[in-house]
Amino acid sequence: MVNPIDIHKLTLEELSGVIALYPWYGGARMELCRRMSGAGALSDLQIAETALHLGDRGVLAALLRAGRTVDCSDKDARRLADAFISAQDEPRKQRRVYVVGGDYFSQDQYEKARTDSDGVFSRFAAKARSEGFTETAPAEPAGQDMNFYTETLAGIYLEQGYSQEAIDIYSQLILRYPEKSVYFAALIDEINKKDN
Repeated sequence: MVNPIDIHKLTLEELSGVIALYPWYGGARMELCRRMSGAGALSDLQIAETALHLGDRGVLAALLRAGRTVDCSDKDARRLADAFISAQDEPRKQRRVYVVGGDYFSQDQYEKARTDSDGVFSRFAAKARSEGFTETAPAEPAGQDMNFYTETLAGIYLEQGYSQEAIDIYSQLILRYPEKSVYFAALIDEINKKDN
C-alpha cells in the first residue's frame, strides 16, 4: 500500500519533484503557488501553468487577490484635479499628426518641393479646354440601364441557356465592382468551360 504524502510538509525541492513526476497534479501546483506567493517569487508562467491544471481557478484568483490591497479613497482627488487644470493652462506646442492612409507630407512640404514644371497635367487640360475639348459621359447601350445588371440576372440568363448574355453581364459587373473582378472572372471561365 502506498503511504500518503502530506504536500504541505514537503520542502520546495520535494514539491517541485512531485510536480515533475505528476505534472497534472493541481494540488501540488497550487501549494507551490501558495509558497512562492508567500516568498514574493510567483511568476506569471507559474500562475498560467497552475491555472491550466486546476479544476477551480477561483482558488488561484483568491490567492492572487489576497496579496493586493487597493486604495479606492479619493484623498488625492483635489491634488490630481489641480495638477490637471494647471497642465491645461500651459501652452501646447504644435504636434505633428500622421494619418494612416493619408499623405505623409504636409501641404507646406509640398509647396517647398514644388517646381515650375510640376503642372504638366493641369497645363495639358487647360490647353485642351481652350481648343474646345468637352468631356462627354460614356454612352450606355441603347435601352439598357446599368443598374439592372446584377449577379441574379446573369444567373437567370444562365439557367435559361443564354450564356453569352450572362457573360456580358458578368463583364459589366467586373467594371462596376473591381474588388469582385476575380470572382466574376472565375464565373465567366466556368461558363466558358461548360459551353466548350
